[in-house]
Amino acid sequence: MNRILVLNCGSSSIKYSLFDNKFNTILNGLIERIGEKGTQIIHRKGKLKKKEKVDVKNHKQGIKLMLEMLHHKELGGIKRIDEISVVGHRVVHGGQMAKSAMVSGVALRYLKDFEMLAPLHNPNNITGIKETKKAMPRVPQVMVFDTEFHQTIPRKAYMYGLPYHYFDKYAVRKYGFHGMSHKYVALEAAKILKKKKCNVITCHLGAGSSITAVKGGISIDTSMGMTPLEGVMMATRTGDMDPSVLQYLVNKYKFNYDDLFEVMNHKSGLLGISGKSKDVRVIEGRAKKGDERCRLALEMFAYRVAKYMGAYAVSLKKVDAIVFTAGIGENSAYIRKDICSYLEILGIKIDNKKNNKEIKNATDISARGSKIKVLVVPTNEELMIAKQAAAVVGK
Repeated sequence: MNRILVLNCGSSSIKYSLFDNKFNTILNGLIERIGEKGTQIIHRKGKLKKKEKVDVKNHKQGIKLMLEMLHHKELGGIKRIDEISVVGHRVVHGGQMAKSAMVSGVALRYLKDFEMLAPLHNPNNITGIKETKKAMPRVPQVMVFDTEFHQTIPRKAYMYGLPYHYFDKYAVRKYGFHGMSHKYVALEAAKILKKKKCNVITCHLGAGSSITAVKGGISIDTSMGMTPLEGVMMATRTGDMDPSVLQYLVNKYKFNYDDLFEVMNHKSGLLGISGKSKDVRVIEGRAKKGDERCRLALEMFAYRVAKYMGAYAVSLKKVDAIVFTAGIGENSAYIRKDICSYLEILGIKIDNKKNNKEIKNATDISARGSKIKVLVVPTNEELMIAKQAAAVVGK
């Protein structure tokens, strides 16, 4: 293989990476805040870096900009499209497609049916696939699913308490997400701990957040459900909530179900509680200045994450480490400290000095005497996607 391109189209961003055939990173970039004021691109190739504000109204325009950067005279990584041997796409919801697969018309139609189950991501994932196929029609395209890592979860964990035929006939079950991230940091944790098989609780905390119990490298439970709406409170999602709230609002106050789901996905969580922002950095800043709602948003977030971690300690029976990753998990010392303060019953202690340092590489922030290691591991979903895509094309 010559070059492997990885594309990760998020709700308001596009991450991209270009790898060589030994999975070394040639370049990577991020187009963030797509469709918002302040859209910008951050592109890196070795020590070279480009950061500038750009006008990108949608993901279609974002893909065009990414392709331009790939061909950039100084910052690019290719001269011709045919230097790319495969494109690996992160797809959030694969439904019952259990393994990474080549893109096909049938597969895209199937994914289209699942758009409503991952409304912040699947539509943009599909856009990314279609636009790159137009730009490079002869290059193999591979879908790598967030749900794939969680296929090992046992029935007692993925089933809901509905009549059995809802699962059997309608495929209603927990699917789980952020699979490539959880898998990557669990493997990295095993290296740090120098154990081939270890039990870890991985905490992917970002705009979307999920917690996973990983036993011997295998996912046995995870916080997100049939959709990414279940689980802990997130940037704009409610997380766990009594579904009767919807019935109450619809029947008594004549709300519309679709409007309520829009609120639950896009206007809730940290944004909804703080009333100021979905960005933890902004919320932390305002909380330090005395904003009570911002302080409450942070407290709710940390408490709910800690509750899931406590539950997964029970599931695993023995925990070797907890692992923080993703935007919040890697960068917010405040959140990590608050979460760990609830976990003292498990014998967890963190070193405040280590926790407060800027973290760029995998770091052990445990205090001396902590019964369970506390690690911060920068995630690399793109590397996992590149390896999966190469393996599919190899087959």
